[in-house]
Amino acid sequence: MLLTPTRRLPPASFAERKGNGGRRRKKGIFMAQLWGGRFTRETDELVYRFNASVTFDKKFYRQDIQGSMAHVKMLAKQGILTEQEKEQILEGLQGILTDVENGKLQITEKYEDIHSFVEANLIERIGDAGKKLHTGRSRNDQVALDMKLYIRDEIAEIDGLLKTLLTKLLAMMEEHTETYMPGFTHLQKAQPVTFAHHLGAYFEMFKRDRQRLSDIAKRMNLCPLGSGALAGTTYPLDRDYTAELLGFDGATLNSMDSVSDRDYLIELLAAMSTIMMHLSRFCEEIIIWNTNEYRFVELDDAYSTGSSIMPQKKNPDIAELIRGKTGRVYGALTALLTTMKGLPLAYNKDMQEDKELTFDAIDTVKGCIALFTGMISTMKVNKGRMEESAKQGFTNATDAADYLVNHGVPFRDAHGIVGRLVLACIEKGIALDELSLEEYREISPVFEEDIYEAISLKTCVEKRQTAGAPSQKAMLQAIAKERAYLEEN
Repeated sequence: MLLTPTRRLPPASFAERKGNGGRRRKKGIFMAQLWGGRFTRETDELVYRFNASVTFDKKFYRQDIQGSMAHVKMLAKQGILTEQEKEQILEGLQGILTDVENGKLQITEKYEDIHSFVEANLIERIGDAGKKLHTGRSRNDQVALDMKLYIRDEIAEIDGLLKTLLTKLLAMMEEHTETYMPGFTHLQKAQPVTFAHHLGAYFEMFKRDRQRLSDIAKRMNLCPLGSGALAGTTYPLDRDYTAELLGFDGATLNSMDSVSDRDYLIELLAAMSTIMMHLSRFCEEIIIWNTNEYRFVELDDAYSTGSSIMPQKKNPDIAELIRGKTGRVYGALTALLTTMKGLPLAYNKDMQEDKELTFDAIDTVKGCIALFTGMISTMKVNKGRMEESAKQGFTNATDAADYLVNHGVPFRDAHGIVGRLVLACIEKGIALDELSLEEYREISPVFEEDIYEAISLKTCVEKRQTAGAPSQKAMLQAIAKERAYLEEN
């Protein structure tokens, strides 16, 4: 939005304002507002546009209409509206929803917000009965409701995308229980693991992400509608009935908190930041694995790009973009925390800033999860190169030390002996399993012919059978539990 100087719109008379239901005229069209009776001068056009939110809160038009329908049913149940008025309003609201869905009705900037759009069109369609829609509620509790309904739906979508990703990861884990690769600490080769084991670590991360989302959805599932601007209402509302109609667990217990609570958005942004951090870590590894130096994986052409000058290049741009967009989601979390940190109770207009950044973060996260799932589903895993890399990095050194310990050598002494063996291998440019038995025995007479079996990759991995370890036995047990988790959740 360009904040350039604009002329002030000519003021409308009280009679004109009252006659058009709170709308003001601009360049031959009415600009719908839900307020204005107390004012003697019209809003400056620049102020109006700066204050308006319809350009982004139109995103939850379905939720606004859904909430209004429940509110109307409750008003009729309580005798505040007649059955005839209820049916008129419900029919009008359904018509608006249908027309927006099929493109016959456009949500334009002549409306201040989505609430103004719905109410103005309702009054235009059904007349005075539409003016009773707002009875017993404020835009403050209305927007709080809309946002909760929208976020609840979005959490379900994100959860579904994560479940699809986990399903793919599980299939890859089942395929690679005997695909040996080096495990790393400090980006240095440490001990041999399997690709299934490595993937399993990310499975746990994304599983925790789903658990966080479920926790947020449960905690936020209380209905704010009926809280009014901040102090409830004198109308005999049945807030629990409204909550039931909308699928909430109950009504919120404090009207001031109801309209000023943004904790659930902060929690969601924090959870989405964690999702992006997990995706970014995985992308970083894929970017490294995809290099010519590693060649552990090869990304599909559909998820890669080329260079405008270097014809040999095949770049992991999708992985890099996901890694880059992580900061964008972090920024949304920081922005909302900063906005909320100094706000007194109850509602303040600053809170309107919660929407655009949350909407953007949600769209970013959903897009990244979907793209990431497609990328790993199509990438080629180079099993031979992974195993070769594991053999060349002394990842079996710890097992050589364990061999000595099992033959009565104190671990500290065994550690020093194997360190000398590694140094000898480095000087010769060979791996541990390429040393001759004589060379082993020169450093320690404890070594026997069975040292080669003890330090083979297969032995190194398969002897690690404790829960959570990389052996095929342990991995199959873990995979069975993960499969049961996905079936139940």
